[in-house]
Amino acid sequence: MSTHAIPSLAAEKRERTGSRYALRAREQGQLPAVIYGHGQDPVSVSLNAKETWEVLLHHAHLVNVQLDGQTESCLVKAVQWDHLGANIIHVDLARVDLSEEVEVEVGIEFVGEPKAIATPGSVLNHERDALWIKTRADNIPETITVDQSQVNADSPLTVADIPMPEGVVCIDDPETVVVSIATVAELPEGDDEAGAGAEPEVIGRKEDGEGNSE
Repeated sequence: MSTHAIPSLAAEKRERTGSRYALRAREQGQLPAVIYGHGQDPVSVSLNAKETWEVLLHHAHLVNVQLDGQTESCLVKAVQWDHLGANIIHVDLARVDLSEEVEVEVGIEFVGEPKAIATPGSVLNHERDALWIKTRADNIPETITVDQSQVNADSPLTVADIPMPEGVVCIDDPETVVVSIATVAELPEGDDEAGAGAEPEVIGRKEDGEGNSE
């Protein structure tokens, strides 16, 4: 079971829905959201935008939503951002029993530094920044730690190489590359200065004496 406390969010029912009312709610520091699932009707609610942002900033996937004197455990199923990707404008929350297995996408925390990266021309590539996992709802880790210290150009790190926390199974393709090192060919010495003093060709320019209408 996860040792992290499940954060709580207070919610209020939204009597009016639609883009105009959602915009008004956001202007008042509220975040529109919807709670659904487990055979119950969806409920449109509003959350405190600042508190919700802080919860999501700490990689929370499971929250306790307090509504009308009752508390429901919910998964953060989807977060909608504005067109600039700077502000959250809507959140989807799915009701869940803490003992049931769920599938969620969890971010990766990379640790360690490969020795191979010290080789001139070597570039470290993070091919994935998150992994899909299956586990109990009350056992979702905040992040998956990936030790990249042993990665080299000949042996990239795949999903199969990453140890999972107890009770967690990664459901991504085991052969999916997560971290790799690429070698960038270096330019031969002096190539960066080649042609530096040459006059660039101007497309359509006439040679001296040709087509001079003046």
